[in-house]
Amino acid sequence: MISLGCTMEVSKIKAHIVKPKGLAIAVVSQYGIMPLTAFCLAKAFQLPEIAAVVVLICGCCPGGMLSNVMSLAIKGDMNLSLVMTTCSTVLAMGMMPLLLLLYCQGFDLQQAVPYRDIALSLLSILLPCGIGILLNHYRPQYTNIIIKVGLSVSTVCFTVALVLNILEAGDSIFILVSSSMLAIAFMMPMIGYTLGYILSSLFRLTKAQCRTVSMETGCQNGPLAMTLIKVAFPAEVVGPLFLFPLFYVVSQLVEAVLLVLLFRGHQCWQHRKNKGDYKAASPEAEDAKETELSDALNSVTV
Repeated sequence: MISLGCTMEVSKIKAHIVKPKGLAIAVVSQYGIMPLTAFCLAKAFQLPEIAAVVVLICGCCPGGMLSNVMSLAIKGDMNLSLVMTTCSTVLAMGMMPLLLLLYCQGFDLQQAVPYRDIALSLLSILLPCGIGILLNHYRPQYTNIIIKVGLSVSTVCFTVALVLNILEAGDSIFILVSSSMLAIAFMMPMIGYTLGYILSSLFRLTKAQCRTVSMETGCQNGPLAMTLIKVAFPAEVVGPLFLFPLFYVVSQLVEAVLLVLLFRGHQCWQHRKNKGDYKAASPEAEDAKETELSDALNSVTV
C-alpha cells in the first residue's frame, strides 16, 4: 500500500474530491451492482437460505486492496482507485448493515457486522498510502524503486498466502462446497468487472477511469466477508460455506489477471500497428512511393 500511495498525487486526489463524478459512479457500482448481482445469482441457483446469505455477505462487502493492485496493473487511475477504496470502506460502516437488512430479511445480521475489522481495514489502507503520498511529494526520486519493490514483495506474499490457505483446506474444499456455489464464485466478479465498465462508459469517464471502476466493482474485500461469516454464524451452522469467500477471492484474482493480460496484449498490438502506420506514412516511405510511380510512368512512356 505504501508503493501504491507513491503513485498518487495530492492535486489529483483533491480533483476527485472537488468533482466527485467518478467517485459517485464507483460508489453506485460497488454498493448497487454487486449486492444486486449476488441476490439475483442466489435466486437463479435456488440456494438454501444460509448459502444465499453467505453469497449476499460477499456481495455487500466494500472494495479491497486487490482492486488497487489490479488497477495499477491495468493502467487505471490510481488516485480514483485509492480514493474509491477508502470511500467504500468508510461507507461500509453504514451500507453493510443497510444492505444486509434489505437483502437478508429474516436473518439478524446487522449486529454481526464487524465494525472493528472494517476500521482496521480502513487504517491498513490510509496509513501506508499516506506514507506513500508523502514520499512521492517530498522524495519523488525514490518512488519508482519503492513501487517496483513493493509490488514485487506484495505479489509474492499474496501468492504464498493464497497457496497456504488452499493447502490448509486440502482437496476437501472442492468436495464440500457445491458446484452452484463454485459457479457463483466465478460469475460474480466477471459480472462486476463488466457492468462497472459499462456504467462508467455510459457516464463518459476516461478509459483509465472506466478500467478503475471496473476493478473496484469486481474486486471486493474477501477477508472481511470471512470475518463477518465467522462472527454471524456458529461453525456447525455455516459448515463448509465458510470457504466460499476464499473461492471468491481466487476467482477475482484469476479473472482480473486475465483482463490485465488481454488489455496489455491489446496495447502491444495497437502499438505495433501504430508503429507500422507511422513507418508507412514517413517521408522516406512517401519518397520511395513517388520514385516507384515515376519509374512506372517512364517505363510506360518508353
